[in-house]
Amino acid sequence: MAKPVSITFTEVETSTIADVEGRVAIIVDPEGRLDVAARRINRLTKGALARLIEAKAEKAAPAEAHVIAYPVGMAAEALDVVFLSRRASAIEARKAGVALGRVRSGADLLLCAGGHRKAHEIALGVALRDYAFDDHMSEDAKTGGSVRVMVSKPEDVAGDAEPALAVAEGVFFTRDLVNEPANVLTTTEFAKRLKDMETLGLEVEVLEENQLQELGMGALLSVGEGSDSPSKVVVMQWKGGDKDAAPLALVGKGVVFDTGGISLKPAVGMEDMTMDMGGAGVVAGVMRAIALRKAKANVVGLVGLVENMPSGRATRPGDVVTSMKGDTIEVINTDAEGRLVLCDVLQYAQDRFAPSGLIDLATLTGAVIIGLGHENAGVFSNDTKFCNAFLKAAEHEGEGAWRLPLGKAYADQLKSRIADVKNTGGRPGGSITAAEFLHRFVGEGMPWIHLDIAGVASVKSDTVYAPKGATGWGVMALNRLIADGYESE
Repeated sequence: MAKPVSITFTEVETSTIADVEGRVAIIVDPEGRLDVAARRINRLTKGALARLIEAKAEKAAPAEAHVIAYPVGMAAEALDVVFLSRRASAIEARKAGVALGRVRSGADLLLCAGGHRKAHEIALGVALRDYAFDDHMSEDAKTGGSVRVMVSKPEDVAGDAEPALAVAEGVFFTRDLVNEPANVLTTTEFAKRLKDMETLGLEVEVLEENQLQELGMGALLSVGEGSDSPSKVVVMQWKGGDKDAAPLALVGKGVVFDTGGISLKPAVGMEDMTMDMGGAGVVAGVMRAIALRKAKANVVGLVGLVENMPSGRATRPGDVVTSMKGDTIEVINTDAEGRLVLCDVLQYAQDRFAPSGLIDLATLTGAVIIGLGHENAGVFSNDTKFCNAFLKAAEHEGEGAWRLPLGKAYADQLKSRIADVKNTGGRPGGSITAAEFLHRFVGEGMPWIHLDIAGVASVKSDTVYAPKGATGWGVMALNRLIADGYESE
């Protein structure tokens, strides 16, 4: 498993800077004021730092690292300069760290952050961007090394950074799961990796197919009928809050590979369907993060793990299946399978845990990508207060999210001639009708949010926090929601 780079915090010692190997980075105020470390570096480089500041400061952005290769007077292979105001926001500070993480390339890094009040956020940015998935390469990518941050109050900054770096590990866990090829991350392997998190203090239970049949999860089981991989539901409980407090429930779609089933997808791009377990990946990453930082909250994460394959056993278009709730579902399109997985797990989560709130995540529809591109996840909710709390958390963490509507007219598109409901309502408003399908399985009075992450879970180009591929979107936002709204004092 990929883990964030080791980051330590030490006192400012300007006398050692000249002899540091690897890379040295300095945070400079755009107005050109130099702290004690910057003044030392400027003397060592015979004024090169001051000349760079004079040339670049006026147009500098925190997302850019300016590199002086093999700086004179220093043993370092590079001096990285990032401009960042002392009054910078958390997101701006992370972007500064991201810029340094992007150019580090596995080298040891000394980051001179001095008394900057957002030093812990800069460190988080370094950690988040310094990621590579190289498990299946014959040669390792350029990762490794360590990061040492010189600050005025190292103990205080380390205390601020510790929970943030735990969240970064949760993000990496999600990215690894989403990047993993489907022949490796089978439903059985996925369940094993989640079971292994019991060492962190989580209670993890794996429900096998015979148990799912006894529970009546006919919708979920119908999706995996055509696969040799057994369908499973994994339940992860973190009990860090008050004993009697109802948990927040997170539910994730875990389709480890989606061919579309009998409604077979086109060949072009099908290789990307290894990421169709992205919702389950985010739930797993959040549970890892809150366990690592010992969150004082009760949270349960539930993921439905299936593989959608065509075979002689596979569910056909036109079949009728029965959900755990008891509703019958006419399967119009076997490629609209994620909602069949989620509806049963949503029902189970409510029946067993009576949660205080319910959030599901899924790479559910291509329609949400048409509407929102790769900048925002689609957000649907039956509770404005709950929804606004999530949107605030997402904004705070710099993870794009946009609320879309629900409504009876959309739900009416799902009416079936032969069953209680159809699993798809056609092309118009496709992401909304999918949300309305799930809405049907949310109990009266239960605060609920549906996050369609099809456009943000894995992308073809670099994002603010991640290289191309899996992003880990949602781990930070949900962790923030839990920290701000669910943790006891």
